[in-house]
Amino acid sequence: MFWTTLISLITVTAASAAALGAALGLTGMFILHFYVGGATSLAMDAVWNVFNSFTLSAIPLFIILGEILLRSGLSERVYSALTPAFTRVPGGLLHTNIAVCTIFGAVSGSSLSTAAAIGSVAYPEMKKMGYNKELVVGSLAGGGTLGLLIPPSLSFLIFGALTETSIGKLFVAGVVPGLMVSLLFMGYIFMRCVYDSSLYPRQPISIGFWNTFLGALRIWPILLLILAIMGSITFGWATPTEAAAVGVAAATAIAFIWGDFTVAKLLEAFYKSVQLYAAIGLVILGATILAQSVAILGVPQMILETAANSGIGPYGILCLIILIYLLLGCIFDGLSLMIMTLPIVFPLLSQLGFDPIWIGVLITILIEVGQITPPVGLNLSVLSALTEDEVPLGRAAVAAIPYWIIFVLAIAILAVFPQIALFLPQLVF
Repeated sequence: MFWTTLISLITVTAASAAALGAALGLTGMFILHFYVGGATSLAMDAVWNVFNSFTLSAIPLFIILGEILLRSGLSERVYSALTPAFTRVPGGLLHTNIAVCTIFGAVSGSSLSTAAAIGSVAYPEMKKMGYNKELVVGSLAGGGTLGLLIPPSLSFLIFGALTETSIGKLFVAGVVPGLMVSLLFMGYIFMRCVYDSSLYPRQPISIGFWNTFLGALRIWPILLLILAIMGSITFGWATPTEAAAVGVAAATAIAFIWGDFTVAKLLEAFYKSVQLYAAIGLVILGATILAQSVAILGVPQMILETAANSGIGPYGILCLIILIYLLLGCIFDGLSLMIMTLPIVFPLLSQLGFDPIWIGVLITILIEVGQITPPVGLNLSVLSALTEDEVPLGRAAVAAIPYWIIFVLAIAILAVFPQIALFLPQLVF
C-alpha cells in the first residue's frame, strides 16, 4: 500500500505540471499526515535543519562563481591558449574540447555551464575549419559533463550536505576519476580519427614545443583560481563555503582584469544564479520532506532486509541501482535525480558496506550519464540549440553514445578498483 501511494502521488503531482520539488514535498507531507499520524511538523524541522546548514550555503556561491566565469569571456582565452598543444595529434581541436572542459569544469562546478561556455567558443570555429559536426557536438556533450565530476562540483556539494559526508574528501576523490574519464574520452577521439582522418582537418602549421608551452602558460589565472579553491579546502585552511566565497571574489577580479567582464554582466550573473539556486533549492526542500517521511517509516531498512533476503548480494544490488539510475536518467535531470533518490539509495549502499565517498563519486558519474541521455539530456539540448539545429537533438544523442559507453566503462572500473577514487582522500586526509 505504501509503495502504491508513493509512486501514484509522485506520478500524479508531476503529471499535473507541478515542479519536481513540489511533487516530492507534497508526497512527503501526505505520507507524514496519513501514515505517521499527522506528524507534518517533522517536515518543517527537517527542512529548517537542512537549509540552516553552513555547508549548504556553499552551493549558491559556487553557482555564482560558475555564472561569472561563463560570462567573462575567459573560456575563449583558455581555449586559444590550449589549442596549439593538440595540433599534431589526430583529432586536433576535438582533444582541446575535452582538455578545456576539464579545466573549466574545475572552476565552474556545473555541467551545463561548462558545455555552454566551451561550446559557444568551439563549435563556430571548428565548423568553419571543416570538422565533422556530429563529432564536435559529441565531444562537447561528453566533455561538458566533466563539470560535475571535476571538483569543485555542485553534485558533491549537494551530496555532502544531504548525507553529512565530508565535502573536502568528496572533492579530492573526484580528481583521479575525472582525469581518468578525460583520458578515456581523448583515447576514443584519437582512435576514431586515426581510423578515419576525414573527420578532422589537418593543421597546415606546426607550432614548436616552446611556443606551445608559452601559450599554455597564459591560463595561469584559471590555474591560480583552482589552486585557491581546492588548495584551501584540501589543506584545511578553509571550509568549502569559505573557499567558495574566496573563489567568487577571485573569479570576479580575474574576470574584470583578464576577461571582458562588465558590471552589467556581473548583475546578470547574480540574477541567473538566484534563478538556478531557487530551482535546486525547491527540489532539495521537497526531497528533504520526502526523505523525512520514508526514514520515519523505516523504508531504507525494509529495502535492505528485502535485498539481503533476495540472495543477489551487495554487488547484485549495486548493479540493480546502476540500472535504475541509467533508466531514470532518461526522464529526470541529473541533480534532481540525485536529490530525489539519495534518501533511499545512500543508506542502502552504506549499510551494504560501500564507502560513502565512493558512493558519492559513483552517483555523480551516474547523473553525468543522464546529462547526455535523451530525451531530457540537458547537455544535448543546449548544444543542439547552440548549433541552431544544424545538429538536431537526435543526431547529437547518437554522437554522444560513445561517451555514454565510456561512462559506463568508468563505472565498471570504479566498481572493480574502488581505490581509484579513495586513495587520494586517504592520502590527503
